[in-house]
Amino acid sequence: MGTQKTAAFDYGVLDEILARHRAQPEAIIAILQETQEHYRYLPSEIFAYLAERMRISEAQIYSVATFYENFSLTPKGHYIIKVCDGTACHVRKSIPILERLYSELGLSAKKPTSDDLAFTVETVSCLGACGLAPVITVNDKVYPAMTPEKTSELLITLREEMQNAQD
Repeated sequence: MGTQKTAAFDYGVLDEILARHRAQPEAIIAILQETQEHYRYLPSEIFAYLAERMRISEAQIYSVATFYENFSLTPKGHYIIKVCDGTACHVRKSIPILERLYSELGLSAKKPTSDDLAFTVETVSCLGACGLAPVITVNDKVYPAMTPEKTSELLITLREEMQNAQD
């Protein structure tokens, strides 16, 4: 991969994150978390740069990034919608909610993020809110007792929210 920098990529954000953690290798998880918080994923450009600045191998950084499920190497949407498919949610019909999201957003399990990077839809094993099933979260805000109809209404609200933020 090498350390050749891409002209379009802003390494200033990484420099700030590295400075906060003194580029210490033992802070790799925190550094990756902050990087992902900023970019909403871990861009490929960061690996060589972090390796050089932290004096560890790209393989070490990549192994941490791929080991933990919370890290993503692909871009995610502005709204990350997680649909619980744990036992309680599944029994209370979480799959029709997932299907509604896929249908209305033009997404699928193989294409979880919209082209405009507005929405990402993921399924999770359990959100820990079984008594509120079926549950979805949008950017970690919990929406209990969902139905396909409530999901459609929520999407309208989220789209309006996003439009208002752009105006």
